[in-house]
Amino acid sequence: MKTRRIYASPNLAAAQAALAAARDTGIERDALSLIARSDIEMDAVPDDLREAHTDMVPAALRGAAGGGAVGLVAGLIAVAVPPLGITLAGAGLMAAVGALVGSWSSALVGATVPDPVRRQFEEAIEAGRILLVVDADEEALARAEQAVIRAGAHPLPYEAATAVS
Repeated sequence: MKTRRIYASPNLAAAQAALAAARDTGIERDALSLIARSDIEMDAVPDDLREAHTDMVPAALRGAAGGGAVGLVAGLIAVAVPPLGITLAGAGLMAAVGALVGSWSSALVGATVPDPVRRQFEEAIEAGRILLVVDADEEALARAEQAVIRAGAHPLPYEAATAVS
């Protein structure tokens, strides 16, 4: 499993130097992204390095789990009531429909919520700092940490497992 760590740079040049230092230690480009104030991102950050602005994907996954569970419980209750005539296959179908509806509705809500990194470091982003997000396994993060710090970025108090990266 990958772990996400965040580093702050005072400006775009320092962020690009930190990004290059991480790449030099073997971190893949798709495991790196930058978060900045919207005007900086639009002008200076390449599209492939922009971090997602919303909590949509994690919200969709949570919705699929919750909707599937609710659909399964409803289906099993319907199976227990003989006059309804629902079979176990029907209960499975209800679970699948619940997962789809839960995923869809949660994704819609999640699309309006900023991602957790943006929420936690909103003040630093608005102050003009550029955040470097590194998603890698512990071994690769250990190799990259010192190089990123030498390049001018400093670690922020954030470390989280990333299931979707």
